[in-house]
Order: sequence, then C-alpha cells, then structure tokens
Amino acid sequence: MSAQPSFPIRQTSRYLLRQIQQADRAQIFAGLSNPRVIAHYGIAYDTEIAAQEQIDWYESMQQAQTGYWWAICTLDQPDKLLGTCGLYEIDSYNKNADIGYWLLPDYWGLGIMHECLLSILRFGFDNLALHRIQAEIEPANIASAKLIQKLGFEYEGRMRQIARREDAFIDLDNYARLAPFAIG
Repeated sequence: MSAQPSFPIRQTSRYLLRQIQQADRAQIFAGLSNPRVIAHYGIAYDTEIAAQEQIDWYESMQQAQTGYWWAICTLDQPDKLLGTCGLYEIDSYNKNADIGYWLLPDYWGLGIMHECLLSILRFGFDNLALHRIQAEIEPANIASAKLIQKLGFEYEGRMRQIARREDAFIDLDNYARLAPFAIG
C-alpha cells in the first residue's frame, strides 16, 4: 500500500492555504450556515454537528486523491478561516477537475479569493498536470462569474435545471480554463 502524499500547503503574499482540520468545524459551520454565503453555494448546514459531513468530504477527497480543499487564513492568524477553496472531482485520466470556493462576507471585495485561486490554479496546472479546470456558477452569482472570468475562465454555456435548491431546479453556467496556465 502506497503512503498518502502530504497535503499541499500553499502560501500567497498575504494568505496561507492550509489543510482543513477538525478544529475548523465551527468556522466551516459559520460559513456554510451564513445566508449570504449559501445563497449561491448549494451546500448548507443547520447545525455545527451536521457540518461534520463537509469536513468528512474534504478528508475523503484527499484520501482518494480526487480533490484538495484548503482553509484560507491570513499569515498571522493561521487558525482563523476567512473561507475555503479547492479542486474536486479530479479526473487523472482526462486531466480535469472542478474548482469551488466560498468566503465569509466580511472579506468580500478585497481580492482575497482572486489571490488564493491563482495559487490553486497554479497547483492544478503545474503540480497535478491538469489540462482543464471548470467552475459551475449560478447565473445570479454575478460576482463569482466576474472573478472566474478575470482568472481566464471562458463561459461555455448554461446547463438548464441541472441542480436542485430546496423545491426548485436551477440553472448553472459552466466556465472553464485550459492549460497552459499563464496568468500573473
């Protein structure tokens, strides 16, 4: 049996992207129960105990080597989560993956996610040798669509009524970025 590779900690000029830990559960719950965060995210929890499901998902992806999900922290406060981001559904044969992210509203509009996603994209293209990374975004989430386009993703089309939110089916817009990665 091969050893599990260590988690790929990332650092930008302002942020530490580290492995999510059990001690982060309350902060994960704070984000994934915040109405502004979950308005376009698709995952929400009613209790901190229920948010354990999310932490278990992060861990299972890493163990299966089908994803990596990072806690976004400042360099001087590595235990305080601002949000999370990650690559998931990594398909090693086809060299593609999905990207996802969320940020607490207090930190919106500060360039945090742009800086962190640049690091994650570099990891995906350089370290994992991915050819394609895609994002699925609700059409009403204009800020997320602008962010992803600024990162070089191109709009590929709308998937009609592909996801369920409460009692309704919603559309998702598909964006993708192909290698080679050449954004500063």
